Amino acid sequence: MADDSLFPFSAAFPNASEEDWRALVEKALKGKGPETLARKTRDGITIQPLYRETDYPSATDPAGVPGTAPFIRGANEENDAYLPWDIRQVVAHPQIDAAHADLMLDLERGVSSIELRLDASGQNGIAVQTVDDLTKLLDGVMTDLAGVALTNSALEGFGIEGAALLAAWCEKSGKDPAKQKIDFNVAPIAELARSGSLAMTLDDAMAETVAFVKEAAPKFTSSTFIRVDGRPAHCAGGSEAQELAMALASGVAYLRALLDAGLSLEEANKALLFTLAVGPDYTFEIAKLRAMRRLWAQVTTSFGAEGGLPMKLQAVTSRRMLTKRDPWVNLLRNTAACFAAGVGGADVVTVRPFTDAIGLAGKLARRTARNTQIMAQEESSLGKVVDPSAGTWSVGKIGDDLAQKAWELFQTIENEGGIGASLQSGGFQSRVSETRNQARKDIAKRKQPITGVSEFALIDEEKPDVVDVSGLAPTAPASEGDTPASRAFGDLVKAAKAGSTLFRLLPEDAEPHAHADPLFPVRWAEPFEQLRDHADAMKDKTGKQPEVFLACIGPIAKHNARASFAANFFAAGGIAAKIGDVPYESTEALVADFKQSGAVLCCLCGSDDQYEEQAAEIAKALRDAKEDARIYLAGKPGEAEAGYRDAGIDDFVFVGVDLVQKLEIAHAELGLVSA
Repeated sequence: MADDSLFPFSAAFPNASEEDWRALVEKALKGKGPETLARKTRDGITIQPLYRETDYPSATDPAGVPGTAPFIRGANEENDAYLPWDIRQVVAHPQIDAAHADLMLDLERGVSSIELRLDASGQNGIAVQTVDDLTKLLDGVMTDLAGVALTNSALEGFGIEGAALLAAWCEKSGKDPAKQKIDFNVAPIAELARSGSLAMTLDDAMAETVAFVKEAAPKFTSSTFIRVDGRPAHCAGGSEAQELAMALASGVAYLRALLDAGLSLEEANKALLFTLAVGPDYTFEIAKLRAMRRLWAQVTTSFGAEGGLPMKLQAVTSRRMLTKRDPWVNLLRNTAACFAAGVGGADVVTVRPFTDAIGLAGKLARRTARNTQIMAQEESSLGKVVDPSAGTWSVGKIGDDLAQKAWELFQTIENEGGIGASLQSGGFQSRVSETRNQARKDIAKRKQPITGVSEFALIDEEKPDVVDVSGLAPTAPASEGDTPASRAFGDLVKAAKAGSTLFRLLPEDAEPHAHADPLFPVRWAEPFEQLRDHADAMKDKTGKQPEVFLACIGPIAKHNARASFAANFFAAGGIAAKIGDVPYESTEALVADFKQSGAVLCCLCGSDDQYEEQAAEIAKALRDAKEDARIYLAGKPGEAEAGYRDAGIDDFVFVGVDLVQKLEIAHAELGLVSA
């Protein structure tokens, strides 16, 4: 009911009931109910078009209040007025001087913490090898104010060696370890999942990790030590529940190991940083972050904490959603994902540069990545209210359903012996593979469209600049300095402080050691991007973009809809649409235009009644004009398919077909497959 004392504007409108809304929906859907708009996620969760109090009883406050168990609404009663969440940016330029310039500019322009991607070879990160390299890289960085996090390539083990370098840097620089805000991010489970192997058994890696925490935690009291990462499942094409289940199972594995080593539950929990990906579906992603906190509260309750314990949660914008083609759309994807992370209550947020799928980010991409978060905080005031999605029936219900599904998957992992055993047996990977394959089918059929790639592709797109590192000389990882006396963290730090290189700190491969099928990362746009690459190669070779001739029948009003559809369809494969001098006065004029175009591909575009009257005749004429042409018809052929094929039409393009498969055949006709 409208309250004219509170909302005088709304009082001017008549009151409306749900029945009124349903009646309008059924009218728009031509008699179908709103239930037909419901969809299912890849986890089998139904997304309804309308949610009510009966779906999620928000009036009873089932999520509690912010800062209290079960921490669904976050760990804090109120947000920091100046920094609602930690704005974190990744630094990965292979050259130390350039990486230092990047991170200093980031910190000066509003970033509050940095994540260093280390790779001694310089191929996938900063070519840091020694403590002296770190000293150059972090010159001028006040790590007691601006936090530093680590991540590493699989070539650098599972992170404990990089952690030793950073700890040695702190000692050598005379920094008080208790004041340093560091996320060391040691992650043996995630590295096994990503790379498929460790230099030792997973049990030994876990033992080293636990020993590291026991030794470092009393000194680095403002730091976290282990990254509990669900992203390998997400990046490999897994579902939201699979990502949550991986993070939950990994967290439980670390928690058990730390408790068995004598840490208290609170100490063990404080050592962990959870990391999840966030995509552009912000309602679902907000629900996912809330579900993760609910699940962890349930786990820690079972370990003895009354009501559960809060988690430190980092959200990183998804890489699988990013595209090489029309990458400017990635700005919108990142903005939606950043919104989800902020509203969902992430403690740390990292926005990937919009050029991440193309190459190393330049100044513009780094600027827009950090400014997306700054604008969200400063201009949109997203952090002014704690948990602004609270009470939202849709978010609450989806979060509940997602938590239930993730718990079921977590129980499956536990029944397989835990996440380590599940990864090494391949059970977890097989389930992710099934989900990924289904997603790829949906994307190929455009049930899940990709704007700028599978929909509304730009043939003549403007590409942003990225940093060209192809001319840099490769860095040979040096094996210099003393070999550590043991694998104990203190001995690694001692060796690093004395000048041993990162490569020297790495363990030698032992037998047996952990093996698993790696969870290779994917990007959804890759199949289309490969087609576009072939088309571009042909253009570079011949000077002409591959084309499809659109044989438009009748006046523009009759053929425009299907001509636009066909142009959009073929553009997804880098094939430009060529339209002649329409409308045509005769079939002969149309055929003449087709012959003059020189195109091998031709697509008839018109209305159903025009197809019935003219399609067969025009197809025969087109076939006579060019026998080796591949002729399409835009639209479903229905019962007339056999007749159309007899007339010379080879294929049909319409909503719901496998676009990638159709375009691959078109490319084969054009000779682009090996271009």
